[in-house]
Amino acid sequence: MLRFVADGDFAVPDLSQAGPPATVRSIYYDTPDRWLARSGVSLRYRSGEDWTVRLPAPKSGLEYDYSLPVTGAGVIPPELLDLVTAHRRSAGLAAAVTLRTRRTVHKLGFAEVVHDDVSVLDGRRVVSRFHEIEVVPREDRPKQLRRLEEALLDAGATVDDGVPEHVRALGPLQPAPLVRPAALPPKARAGEVVTEAIRRGVARIVDHDAFARLRETMPNGDTPVHQMRVGTRRLRSDLQTFQALLDPVWTAGLRGELSWLAEALGGARDVEVLRDRLRRTAASDPLAPLDEAAVERIDAALAERHEEALAVLDGALHDPRYVLLLDALVEAAATPRFTALAAERAADVLPGIVRRPWRRLVVGGGAAPGAGELTPDLPDDEWHEVRKRAKRARYAADAVSGVVGEDAVLLAKAIARAQGVLGEHQDAAIAADTWLDIAAADLDDHAMAVTAGRLAERERAAVTRSRAAFPAVWAAVIEEKNIAWLR
Repeated sequence: MLRFVADGDFAVPDLSQAGPPATVRSIYYDTPDRWLARSGVSLRYRSGEDWTVRLPAPKSGLEYDYSLPVTGAGVIPPELLDLVTAHRRSAGLAAAVTLRTRRTVHKLGFAEVVHDDVSVLDGRRVVSRFHEIEVVPREDRPKQLRRLEEALLDAGATVDDGVPEHVRALGPLQPAPLVRPAALPPKARAGEVVTEAIRRGVARIVDHDAFARLRETMPNGDTPVHQMRVGTRRLRSDLQTFQALLDPVWTAGLRGELSWLAEALGGARDVEVLRDRLRRTAASDPLAPLDEAAVERIDAALAERHEEALAVLDGALHDPRYVLLLDALVEAAATPRFTALAAERAADVLPGIVRRPWRRLVVGGGAAPGAGELTPDLPDDEWHEVRKRAKRARYAADAVSGVVGEDAVLLAKAIARAQGVLGEHQDAAIAADTWLDIAAADLDDHAMAVTAGRLAERERAAVTRSRAAFPAVWAAVIEEKNIAWLR
């Protein structure tokens, strides 16, 4: 498919075989400061069609359209207003630009040429015009396609730059309100490294907000609840790890609100993990199949818990407190509040800061032993505490990898492998308790009791395997090549 754009005085070459033109009117809604357009988001009503929200899908480079067949402009459907919350936050929406598009389709046999003559309206007055042309090949005729392309270019068209029609109509815009992560400058300051870590966490939360509301699975098969939870956890962890560089009052307030959001996300995510694990554990031994009906009843109980957890999450995402948090996060990504230490060279300051979560993982203290002190007879909770410390140490190493380089990357990857073993341990331990808990709620269901017991046995076997595997994985973490930079 080939796309072109042209100024208002453009005339399509004589292509003949044109169908009758069709005219539609599109109204795009936005905040007074055009936050939606600046963020790559659109909310549109098109005459004779649906209301549509277009959202960028995180990391995929794709766009996601969600439409509602609601007749009439003026009143934005609440469902669509909800989907742009993360981008409009507390700002109101109003009509930002109105377009009248006269579409003509030319069928040439080997290709179809769709020509949109777009007028930008102020009331009934046309304030500007432009053209969008799309060539859709119908046959493999490269020479004819090339001649068609040359004819369009000779007539004054240019190759489409990918700017959406409403953004083209609005004209030059300021950068997006949410400052995105970017490459670090040479000889970065400590504060610049922390700023990029904050921006990564904030972007992950904002980018997955609408998809969490829709309860949509992401294109890569992951869930938006998971990604929002990861973003929240990483951001909280980074704020704690780099607290020496950050204003303590500001950091405490932000971490407190992130904890509130993390709790709402956690319930929904935990049940997601359990439902996925139920299927995998039930199918893990084909030679010893479980009662399928009993497994379905366990899943039905989990489904009820899932709906309850999602209702809690929905409540949080619609709470004014959440909108205030979004405002604070966007501000944090733009201008974190630093101490004087943040102005020092990152290479001089950050290894010493990362050393603290690393030592807590290695040496232990408080509720947890050191990672190397884990033994098969310790309670599940102590293994879980080590897992949480591993996660914090990994996040810290990952955050400074842009400055430290390959050494920090190696350590982060090694800790991630250890964290994976500890995560499997925790998931299995929680699942074992959950299967028995569900069965205990219906003592008359003997088939479920037997099935839950067998599931729990398999989960405890997974716990045992994780404990046996961990020493070798941990030995790989503490190899000199991974940790020399922390000395």
